[in-house]
Amino acid sequence: MNKTDRMLAIVLELQQRKVVRAEDLASIFETSVRTIYRDIQALSEAGVPVMGAPGQGYSLMAGYFLPPVMFTAEEAVALLIGTDFIEQRFDAGYGLKAQASRKKIESILPEPVRADATRVRKTMRLITPGNKATSGEEKDYVGMVRRAILEERKVEFHYVKKMPDSKGDRKSFRSAAPYGLAFLQGSWTLVAWCDLRQGIRHFRLSRMKELRVLEERFEMPPHFNLEDYRPPDDRNLRVRILVNPQISDRVKEAGNYYMETVEECEDGLLVSFRVRRPEEIMQWVLGWGSNVVVLEPESFRDRIRNEAENMLKRY
Repeated sequence: MNKTDRMLAIVLELQQRKVVRAEDLASIFETSVRTIYRDIQALSEAGVPVMGAPGQGYSLMAGYFLPPVMFTAEEAVALLIGTDFIEQRFDAGYGLKAQASRKKIESILPEPVRADATRVRKTMRLITPGNKATSGEEKDYVGMVRRAILEERKVEFHYVKKMPDSKGDRKSFRSAAPYGLAFLQGSWTLVAWCDLRQGIRHFRLSRMKELRVLEERFEMPPHFNLEDYRPPDDRNLRVRILVNPQISDRVKEAGNYYMETVEECEDGLLVSFRVRRPEEIMQWVLGWGSNVVVLEPESFRDRIRNEAENMLKRY
């Protein structure tokens, strides 16, 4: 850490704590006490109101804040929860940056706002989206892919597809030019140009194995913008189900990515979906057992009936 960064960090440390000894500052910044003395003197000469009490330590004059940013408690909570999310979901590099950002945000808050923000934040909790936490391997892959995107390097990996191909195989090997990362349905998804399919495809990092960043470079298309990117909607199959009224509230709470409309009716809850293939919601429908009846298409009704019969044979 250079002198300028260390001096700013000392000010932030003094803002967060009422009194700090030179020995403690030396330990925090891994330098000598004499260096801390010189830094404090330089801060004083620069106009920072640092006060020293013999035998106690250094403190800042009441009312001095750097930088002069005024957050409300609600704004501070929003920023702090954002750092929580990054620490939970991003790779270790950004996790450490999130911790540092949180410390800096807390240090620049005036005491009344910091107290209010702490009180509000204790009443709120960021629940991990989806049904699983981000694994250590997935976080590592986030870091690798993030760097590959910035350096415009291709990646290669083994991939386990959600649905088998025409040969019944779910595994494949891919090389791709990574364009961006999106956090969708509780998982990180890579948006990339797939060399095998010769088009933009989406890959969940949780389904990747043996990810490698290659030396081979690619050029990001000038027209591609992840913020504006919208994948083509090829969900052309409509599925309608009738839900037992006794569990309609549970079905609405559970939701489903492919769910399009929900309508209350005399017999229960009418729910419609748009999917590419019935398999995409088959397990979800089966999970509700006899409380859900498939109305259309007839081919999907037959699939559910056959699956139920196969299950019965096992019992």
